[in-house]
Amino acid sequence: MLPTSLLLLLLTFPFFGGVIVATMQRPSRNASAVVAGGVMAACALLVAVCWPVVASGDALRDYNAWLPRQGINLTLRLDGLAWIFAMMVMGIGLLVVIYARYYLSPKDSAPRFFALLLFFAGAMNGMLLSGNIIVMVIFWEMTSLISFLLIGFWRSNAAARDGARMALVITGAGGLCLLVAMLIVGYVAGSYDLDRVLASGPALRAHPLYMPALILFLIGAFTKSAQFPFHFWLPNAMAAPTPVSAYLHSATMVKMGVFLLIRFSPIFGGTAEWFNIVAGVGMVTLVVGAMVALFRHDLKGLLAYSTISHLGLITALAGIGSPEAIVAAIFHVMNHAVFKAALFMAAGIIDHETGTRDIRKLSGLARAMPFTATLAAFAAASMAGVPLFNGFLSKEMFFAESYAWHGGSHFDDALPYIAVLGSAFSVAYALRLFFSVFFGPPATDLPKEPHEPTPWMRRPAELLGALCLLIGVLPAITVGPILHVGALAVLGDDLPEYSLALWHGVNAALIMSVLAVGAGILIYAPFHGFIARGPEGPPFIHRLRAARVFELFMIYATWRQPRRLLHVLGTTRLQVQIRVMILMGVMGAIYALWSGGAELYKPRLTGANPVFALIWIVGAGCAIGAAYKAKYHRFAALILLGGAGVMTCVTFVWFSAPDLGLTQLLVEIVTTVLLLLGLRWLPRRRADMVDNFSLRVRVRRRGDLIIALVCGAGVAAISYTVMMMPAGNLASDWFLQHAYSEGGGTNVVNVILVDFRGFDTFGEISVLAIVGLTVFALLRRFRPAMESNELTTQQRIQNEYDDAADGRSRGDTVRDYLMVPSVIMHWMFPVIILLAAELFFRGHDLPGGGFAAGVTLAIAFLLQYLAADVTWVEDRLRILPVRWIGTGLLVSATTGMGSWIFGYPFLTAHSQYVTLPLVGQVPAATALLFDAGVFMLVVGAVVIMLIAIAHQSLRWSRAREKAAEEEN
Repeated sequence: MLPTSLLLLLLTFPFFGGVIVATMQRPSRNASAVVAGGVMAACALLVAVCWPVVASGDALRDYNAWLPRQGINLTLRLDGLAWIFAMMVMGIGLLVVIYARYYLSPKDSAPRFFALLLFFAGAMNGMLLSGNIIVMVIFWEMTSLISFLLIGFWRSNAAARDGARMALVITGAGGLCLLVAMLIVGYVAGSYDLDRVLASGPALRAHPLYMPALILFLIGAFTKSAQFPFHFWLPNAMAAPTPVSAYLHSATMVKMGVFLLIRFSPIFGGTAEWFNIVAGVGMVTLVVGAMVALFRHDLKGLLAYSTISHLGLITALAGIGSPEAIVAAIFHVMNHAVFKAALFMAAGIIDHETGTRDIRKLSGLARAMPFTATLAAFAAASMAGVPLFNGFLSKEMFFAESYAWHGGSHFDDALPYIAVLGSAFSVAYALRLFFSVFFGPPATDLPKEPHEPTPWMRRPAELLGALCLLIGVLPAITVGPILHVGALAVLGDDLPEYSLALWHGVNAALIMSVLAVGAGILIYAPFHGFIARGPEGPPFIHRLRAARVFELFMIYATWRQPRRLLHVLGTTRLQVQIRVMILMGVMGAIYALWSGGAELYKPRLTGANPVFALIWIVGAGCAIGAAYKAKYHRFAALILLGGAGVMTCVTFVWFSAPDLGLTQLLVEIVTTVLLLLGLRWLPRRRADMVDNFSLRVRVRRRGDLIIALVCGAGVAAISYTVMMMPAGNLASDWFLQHAYSEGGGTNVVNVILVDFRGFDTFGEISVLAIVGLTVFALLRRFRPAMESNELTTQQRIQNEYDDAADGRSRGDTVRDYLMVPSVIMHWMFPVIILLAAELFFRGHDLPGGGFAAGVTLAIAFLLQYLAADVTWVEDRLRILPVRWIGTGLLVSATTGMGSWIFGYPFLTAHSQYVTLPLVGQVPAATALLFDAGVFMLVVGAVVIMLIAIAHQSLRWSRAREKAAEEEN
């Protein structure tokens, strides 16, 4: 019996491998390729190990709780169909890694490429293995995001950027439609578990929401598998490196849509709507893709449209939906993966060794590249459906099903003719690909002298070409058992009798094959010169470019129309937007309280402590003063704001919440200093801006005052009501009772943050990471107003003092002036580090924790920047805040996923006592690791904002020095 944790390892291994590769240095091409290839090979081995289970007709399952109350769990499920696709993802992925090692230029970032490839393989595995349909959609969208990065790998190429954007918009929008469809399906089935969903076919087909769910589901599948009319994104993605194209077209991205059609055909199929839409779109895509492919002059463009055509064939089989058609669809998926990967690799070899992909310039390469010509011949023959090659077998099954299907529709009689027409064009473009490139006179104007590539660049394509022939000659031995378990996983007891024999006698399928081959020769042979000289598209319709329509739509939808709506409804003023948001929040709170029948406690003035009342009066006065002074004197407003923060800190301590008081104090220190550093670059407020307020401005400010009073009074009333509620009615009582018994800590606040509400904390630190990176990005491009570049009064006084110094330089004078405070701040660095360590390790039981420790360590760095200039600090302290942020997120996420190994939900913590020599028993909890991630991320987020502000000062000082040098 295989351990179910194999599936979790299969899912996570590519992601961990991707992280390792991503951290490698740019020149490490060999090392990154070895690691990536090793990960692909190991995952392929894990998939192979699972064969005995799927071969028995069973499915290997692994349940990992995530959000059990919402019905969303990381349930992993590997049956025969998923096994086939996972083996294609990993097996062809390994070959692509080997191929890419020799294809990529030394100028390309190999670690980034292979890391993205591993992440993409991991996302594909997640989608294939998902036993929960919502998690399946999450991984589905993840593939769209990573494919965007892969297609746009050459970021300096405008075509790559445009193609990546187009692919992301189309497939991402389809993914949103798929999400809504899965929500409907889960609602009808009563569960998001895939096994229960697949058993709910009759209920779904009889439900009124069947048609909306079907349409949304098909939009998701059609966009991902580039079906008409969403097909245009795939040819535009050809600006990606050829290894990416080979991987996306053969085993991964575009196969996800047909995988979904095959997987969910038992619940959506069997209706007239399913057949008419799916089979109709598939047949149209088959013909359109094949016709356009014939006229494409770019070698990869021809292959891209051929992929669209073959995906249409598979979609049509899924639309027919008979048991025999499902078997044929699965078989053609396997065959297409083999010959299309080989063809793309051959195209990449030709481009790599000749310097061009233009078919019109390529000719006679068989003399210079005989091995490449042979493997291209095998793959092209398979694509065309020539006997003795694997593509012939599955295409014959397609012909048989299109001829035999009779579902009571007028469309049924047209299926065989459409199938022959599309296949004839397939033969024609296969002939053009092979004969135009490898036969004829030798090309004379190629950018490079053609020759065979290095052997290891050719080996993956040669292996795939050999498989095309081997499967075509011995199908029952090579792929018979694999096809059987894949079809059994979908059809179950409805699995039909079928034969993979090479000869079935003279029947309708054979006659259709002969007609298709003959028609394809007649299409290409007389007109090959016209095709080579003509436009990139069939006559009369080559000007119809779906990509151009998409671009016009994007301009209208994302630029012109939003600008009109913004002009009518929107505003560019931040204050107005904040005012609307606050009013919406107030109305929402009032509605919730009113509809819930909430009763607020009446205030009682008896028993109030006069000292505490004085503290609140001082704090309220500081807050009001800060709001009033913000328009007149920013520095004074900041001081008053700090006073309100200190009073808040004292309040926490007064109510026996030292952990909150400590955190509040540390946050006040950091925010005050950062705001002080930022005030330097704000534009100066002129007297006319402060004193001359119009009637409109005064009315607006009075309105803001009323909104502030309402919000403040409402929050105060709710807070007072919560504090006055009797014991036993609050959630805090439960946390107080269970913090130690279930969380292993006596600091209830920290236990809530890292254990009971760890998922919320993970979301909050993710937001903090985004905020830190956003602040850094904005400040890098920030250029202050002209008046902000002038010297401040303090700086002018200091310069005058420097000029008066006898025989001493300005730097010496400044060091004398700041000698004592700078020395003290330098000495405080190791002390604060020890304090941060103390706060971190005691946080589970005493005031402290990862957040407080992170802010404390950030203060240590902040003091160093204040004590000396930026250059001095960064020459001595190598701070890489982005790595701190990334490592913190990784540590927190990994800690959360670790609970899955033991069958517990995400971020489930475990605590116990550990006996240490000479120390005794000490508390230990896995939440400490999660807190370590919080600690690192907080340090990185605060320091990256500090660095952004500090570098603004550095740019300013360097600009002034340069100006002074130019004046002298």
